[in-house]
Amino acid sequence: MTKTNPMLDKLQSILPDIAANAGRAELERKVPDENIKLLKDIGLHRAFQPKKYGGLEISLPEFTDCVAALAGACGGTAWAFSLLCTHSHQLAMFSQKLQDEIWGQDPDATASSSIAPFSTIREGDGGVYLSGEMGWSSGCDHADWAIVGMRRANDKGELIYSFGVVPRSDYEIRDDWYAVGMRSSGSKTLVLKEAFIPNHRIEAAQNMMEGRSSGFGLYPNSDIFSTPYRPYFACGFAAISLGVAERMLVAFKEKTKNRVRAYTGANVGAATPALMRLAESTQQISAARAFLEKTWQEHAEYGRRRQYPTRATLTNWRTNQAYAVKMCVAAVDRLFSAAGATSWMEHNEIQRLFRDAHMTAAHAYTDYDVCAQILGRELMGLEPDPTMV
Repeated sequence: MTKTNPMLDKLQSILPDIAANAGRAELERKVPDENIKLLKDIGLHRAFQPKKYGGLEISLPEFTDCVAALAGACGGTAWAFSLLCTHSHQLAMFSQKLQDEIWGQDPDATASSSIAPFSTIREGDGGVYLSGEMGWSSGCDHADWAIVGMRRANDKGELIYSFGVVPRSDYEIRDDWYAVGMRSSGSKTLVLKEAFIPNHRIEAAQNMMEGRSSGFGLYPNSDIFSTPYRPYFACGFAAISLGVAERMLVAFKEKTKNRVRAYTGANVGAATPALMRLAESTQQISAARAFLEKTWQEHAEYGRRRQYPTRATLTNWRTNQAYAVKMCVAAVDRLFSAAGATSWMEHNEIQRLFRDAHMTAAHAYTDYDVCAQILGRELMGLEPDPTMV
């Protein structure tokens, strides 16, 4: 039976415009305002927003199909915008008061994030004062709020990894995003100086992973909110890697079919090595998609059943995605190494796809050296290593 995805149908109509902006997006080092408008006009930013505020609450497989398609047009746009979307799922697990502050005032509001706890914290009356230089905040130029990481002491003096939410007026954006990969993601640094975060805007990360956050249970009829935040937060990374790899197949074929060797005039597109590389990468990327789709569908089924995943299930979900990213990068590398010297020219799409593919494997969540250790310990019945996050 053919899957229906109305959001993907809407997205397909604007992808040519987004692809046409890819070069400018890299030069600007952020997602162009035009791309954001195009994506908001079709409502993609509402994918994981609660229906109470006008959101769509679409399934994770529907969303990841959109992200993969978007990544084929512009990886940086997909990276930044997918996070603006998935952060709404995380915000829906905060207090009702915070959600009313954000979406009650502006239903189109989105949040970027910088969740590594590179911050200093000072307790205050009814909240904390946070200072720090919080890097890697993708899409921050287009966000109205930010989710930031911290370590806050509990009643026992233990430092608990937590998240706080701050409005755009409480931080500055430092324009320091000069990266080789995902140049257009605009993953800049947020600078906070004694920003006050009231308690209703703070949640412990572990509570958000174990169904104990303030907002858990607010939407009992929803198929997407009876689940931990992290699988939704991280789903985009693998979807982007998949979309970049699938686009690489097309770009390689387009370039290779008319390519001739400079010194001999031989047709490279009909040469056995090129055919073999294309064949293997095609099957490897197809395998990655099948593996990811199975994993994402399982996410959705758990949500529909209101079944909370076990630690073993969460481990599989995470590490499956990281392994699929590894497969996609390997497939891209196989093609790039045979695409010829002109593929290294800055105007050539293939070199951008190569760079962006490697960035998808560089995120802490997709680092397969870490994920292999996490899965190995789970398979052997060992307790998780707290240094592996």
